[in-house]
Amino acid sequence: MAALGWLTPRRRSATARSVLAGEASAEAARKSARPDAPPHAEPHAEPHTAPAPQQAPGTANGTGTATAAAAEPEPEFPVPGDDLAAAFFDLDNTVMQGAAIFHFGRGLYKREFFRRRELARFAWQQAWFRLAGVEDPEHMQDARDSALSIVKGHKVSELMSIGEEIYDEYMAERIWPGTRALAQAHLDAGQKVWLVTAAPVETATIIARRLGLTGALGTVAESVDGVYTGRLVGEPLHGPAKAEAVRALAAAEDLDLAHCAAYSDSHNDIPMLSLVGHPYAINPDTKLRKHARAHDWRLRDYRTGRKAVKVGVPAAAGVGAIAGGAAAAIALHRRRK
Repeated sequence: MAALGWLTPRRRSATARSVLAGEASAEAARKSARPDAPPHAEPHAEPHTAPAPQQAPGTANGTGTATAAAAEPEPEFPVPGDDLAAAFFDLDNTVMQGAAIFHFGRGLYKREFFRRRELARFAWQQAWFRLAGVEDPEHMQDARDSALSIVKGHKVSELMSIGEEIYDEYMAERIWPGTRALAQAHLDAGQKVWLVTAAPVETATIIARRLGLTGALGTVAESVDGVYTGRLVGEPLHGPAKAEAVRALAAAEDLDLAHCAAYSDSHNDIPMLSLVGHPYAINPDTKLRKHARAHDWRLRDYRTGRKAVKVGVPAAAGVGAIAGGAAAAIALHRRRK
């Protein structure tokens, strides 16, 4: 049974390596962030659905049917002009269907960076990720080790250029419209929005820029003179390392984490979600859904069109949630035909 150990995720605490990874990611994010960081999407970013009016706390599922508990409208969120606030979005299965590292691997295979046997390995990892709906640290580490061995010796600039092409080929159509609307609500409020992912920071930065976001926190691969060495700085940005990255970036950007929001689908991101004053469970796995309900966190599920039975859903999750869920359901239906 030892060979199946990666099927059972284990909670990890922060270590010196995760702190190093977080600090390196925050430094890279600030260097690569758009200098102007305008509060709107770039012209080539994916279209988004406009936010719906703010719901009252007693409104269930965004349907407009108020319960007896509805009394006063919930304060507007995100708060326009709050320069102490920012939003942090997990990428895989939160902003985008599937895992960015797997889509990146497909694109590299198409460009003959590796052989069919390695492609089969990427395909299996992606299939497991989509079916299980969880991010296991050891499983994801295996995928990243594969990617690091593939990019070793290549120029950072070369992979960045290829990453732009891969985004268009495999990732652009997999963005959840509902989550995209949530991010846009923060941008419209004048806040910075960051992706936070275990994917390479270069890949994450491309995705963030194409979506019109501020920037991205991601795994930092070591490079010397612009060439990848095949090693990481610290460890993959996963679990506690994500929390360390958010903490380091917030300190550098003079943010108040109590004003900030974070969004994720995975229980592995509970450390990051617990840092902020406004945690949200998006497309949550079973453990995160249970934790979110126990701690009165907001829930939203775009995968099948169903919406979590939870009051106080944020403004952008109205029309955006409906559009996101409907788009996902149509896409799944078409794939099954």
